[in-house]
Amino acid sequence: MKRKKVAAVIGTVAAIAACAAGIFLYKVKFEKKRQDVLEEYMGYIEKGRYDKMYALLDEASRNTVSAEDFVVRNKKIYEGIEADNIRLDVSEKQEKSQPISYKVTMDTVAGEISYDNDALFEKESGKWRIKWNDSMIFPNLKAADKVSVVSIEAKRGEIYDRNGALLAGQGTVANVGLVPGKMAVQPQEELEAMAALLGTTASSISDKLDASWVKDDSFVPVKKMTNSALETPAGEEEASLKDKLLELPGVMISDAESRVYPYGDCTSHLLGYVQEINAEELEELKGKGYDEQSILGKSGLEKLYEDRLKAQKGYKISIVDAEGNEKEALASVSAKDGENITLTIDGHLQQSVYEQYKNDKSSSIVMNPKTGEVLAMVSTPTFNSMDFVLGMSQEKWDSLNNDEDKPLFNRTRESWVPGSSFKPVIGAVGLTTGTLSADENLGASGLSWQKDESWGDYQITTLHEYGEEAVLRNALIYSDNIYFAKAALKIGADTLTEQLKKLGFGEDIPFEIGMSKSQYTNEDHISSEIQLADSGYGQGQILVNPLHLACIYSAFVNEGNMIKPYLEIKDARGPEYWKAGVFSKEAAAVIQEDLTEVIADENGTGRGAYTEGADLAGKTGTAEIKASQDDENGTELGWFAVFNTDGDKKSSFLMLNMVEDVKDRGGSGYVVDLDKGLLDEMLTKE
Repeated sequence: MKRKKVAAVIGTVAAIAACAAGIFLYKVKFEKKRQDVLEEYMGYIEKGRYDKMYALLDEASRNTVSAEDFVVRNKKIYEGIEADNIRLDVSEKQEKSQPISYKVTMDTVAGEISYDNDALFEKESGKWRIKWNDSMIFPNLKAADKVSVVSIEAKRGEIYDRNGALLAGQGTVANVGLVPGKMAVQPQEELEAMAALLGTTASSISDKLDASWVKDDSFVPVKKMTNSALETPAGEEEASLKDKLLELPGVMISDAESRVYPYGDCTSHLLGYVQEINAEELEELKGKGYDEQSILGKSGLEKLYEDRLKAQKGYKISIVDAEGNEKEALASVSAKDGENITLTIDGHLQQSVYEQYKNDKSSSIVMNPKTGEVLAMVSTPTFNSMDFVLGMSQEKWDSLNNDEDKPLFNRTRESWVPGSSFKPVIGAVGLTTGTLSADENLGASGLSWQKDESWGDYQITTLHEYGEEAVLRNALIYSDNIYFAKAALKIGADTLTEQLKKLGFGEDIPFEIGMSKSQYTNEDHISSEIQLADSGYGQGQILVNPLHLACIYSAFVNEGNMIKPYLEIKDARGPEYWKAGVFSKEAAAVIQEDLTEVIADENGTGRGAYTEGADLAGKTGTAEIKASQDDENGTELGWFAVFNTDGDKKSSFLMLNMVEDVKDRGGSGYVVDLDKGLLDEMLTKE
């Protein structure tokens, strides 16, 4: 019995010993090492959990710095330098009696910072805790020191025209504001008068004056404006807006730097505008050099070329003492100005085209058909880029959006019914494929025609009769719908479809600015004879982008090759064909010769553009936009494409204009008349 008791006691002791050993092993295995605590501490930085970092400090450290002061200091420093991607490197074998040596590497707004450091630990209640002081942030940082982040400004890239004229760049605007100490004793009446002149509200001005930083001698900005807007008289024989504002006590006008667009409205659709970056964009572009003060291209070329135009601020991160003297430079990155970009656009020509068409809903393309350089690209009506840059009222924004003429709509990027401007394309396709002969008489058919009774009541109509000789040249001179309907039927749906695909229909246009695709049908094929016949004179379901149509016309001066358009001048950039051999050389020559008669012949629809001594070729087009053949309330698009036939690579030009709502205004003749002045300018330009 005694032996059993002894054995039992021994067993109990062994069990207790084993249990104790297990607990010891558990503690050894799962107790956090100093390295683990350090890694946990550093891991909280990117998460912004400075409170969690403070909880890992030993009691002595917590008695030295309060939780609030610790959180504020660490937050200001790490978020001020935009610390990210923090990496910790700790060597495995280190003596417990010695501080832990480690290396920290982090990305910051000024580039990478890397430093070696030591951390001391104290064991409290069986847990390792960090003996903290400011050198845990950076080795040479003392309690009285600060971490300075200095930004170095850079300049956004500028955009120039082909002649070196500034299209978008840095300039000055008027900054209208108030000096509170110089205002009237009872300013409400003055605020209301100022608000009425500036198109804002008295309450919004009052809110600016109530800002905490405002003192009696402060200049309080109210609104930035272009100098031209400020100098414009409010009405006939009235004082300028500037004079009226300066009559109010306390008003002051100073200069402020801004992105400016010297050519004004005429380049707004092309260039677009910049604005301050918003929170959503800042998050989306995180890590790409933007901050809360950055400006960002929001539309047009400003947006397209944003990555190249943007200014990259420089930054320097330093430790400075209480007097602001630099103790140590931690990291720096140089400022980098944005890239300047030069366009093929001629600013003067862009302005001239705009002035001619500013009262219409229009799209205009001017290009050099032998090089592909786009010389002007204008959509009207338009807006003013500066309204977006300087900020616009809700009233102004609503007026732009609710305007039935759609000034924010860029018509050059869309596709439109080409009408008779498409007839030279059908003629060239027929000649190239051998389905049409230039001298073949397709028969006079009067002013209306249908193939046979299978068409029911549907008739194709034309405006002019010109005798019995319905051949290609006469059909182009008189713009005969019936001839080109018959020509399309001769070509056939399959052949026409094949040739239009060769011309780039259904493809993206290879151009810096995205353009809508041209189409020959709403479906996947031309589904009926009537649709095919209507396609022959640019109706049916044909839609063409103006730039694309200009490129197709370039084949008439390039022996059947379509030029590739471009907008930016680059070193060693030369002419390049988008599509080679779209028409035969012979077909291109015939069409070019016939189009000269459209202008030279007294009966030609383009006769209004005739200029003595000039070798011009062109084609008009009036496209009907209506619900049915019997619809009398539809509208019309007017087209005119014109080019010189004797130009070299320097002097060649091709202009294509489209105007909406020309019904009862002369149709395409309205466009021809507007172009006459522009042609005189281009023909006399050296």
